Amino acid sequence: MVAISVFFPCYNEQQNVGRTVENARDVLEKIGADFEIIIVDDGSSDETGHIADELAGRDSRVKVVHHRRNLGYGAALQSGFRAATKELVFYTDGDGQFDMNEMPPLLPLMEEYDIISCYRLNRRDSMIRKINAWCWTKLVCLLFGLKLRDIDCAFKLYKREIFEHIELTSTGALIDAEILARAARKGYRMIQQGVHHYPRTAGSQTGAKFRVISRAFKELFKLRRRIRNAH
Repeated sequence: MVAISVFFPCYNEQQNVGRTVENARDVLEKIGADFEIIIVDDGSSDETGHIADELAGRDSRVKVVHHRRNLGYGAALQSGFRAATKELVFYTDGDGQFDMNEMPPLLPLMEEYDIISCYRLNRRDSMIRKINAWCWTKLVCLLFGLKLRDIDCAFKLYKREIFEHIELTSTGALIDAEILARAARKGYRMIQQGVHHYPRTAGSQTGAKFRVISRAFKELFKLRRRIRNAH
C-alpha cells in the first residue's frame, strides 16, 4: 500500500479549495492509499482558512496549516513538506488547474526515482506568462546544470526523506528551483512526466506579479553562490 502525503498551498482559493480536496480524496481512496491531505492556508484574506477547517473537521485525514499572514509561495511549500508524515509527498496548487487522476500513474516510477518533476502539456496561461516561464526554466537549468522542461510546474512527487537532507531558504517563487537544484547536487534521481493543464475557473493568479518575478531573479544568483560554496 502506498503511503502518501498530498498537500495544497492555497492563497485566497475559497472557490477552489473544497473541490480540489474532494477530488484528491476520491483519487486516493480509489487507489487504496494510506494518505493524508494537507491544506496550507498562506494567510488568505477570504474564506479559504475557514473552509479548510471545515473540511478537516469532517475528515481526520485532512489537516490544515495556517499562516497568520501571507508569507509567500515558498514558505507555503516549506510548511507542507514539514507537515507531511508519509513516505511519499506530492503537491499541487489549490487552484484546480491539474487533474489529480494523473498522479497515480506516477507512483510506480518512485521505485526507481526520488523525484518526479512534471511539465505542463498545452499550458493554459497567457502568452507572456508562458514566455516568462520558458526563459526562467532555461536560466535555472543553465545555472544549475539541470535538464528540465518546466521548473515551476506545480505537480511534483517526492520521497519525503529528501527534505531531511536539504536545507531550504526560499520563501517566494524561487522555491522549486531551490529544491531541484539542491536535490540534484545531492545526487537524487529525477524523471519528468507530462501532465495536462487546465484553465483557472475561479480566483486569480499571483505568481506573475512583477515584484514576485524580480525578487525571484535577485535570489536566484544568491542561491547559485550558496549552493556552489556548500560542501
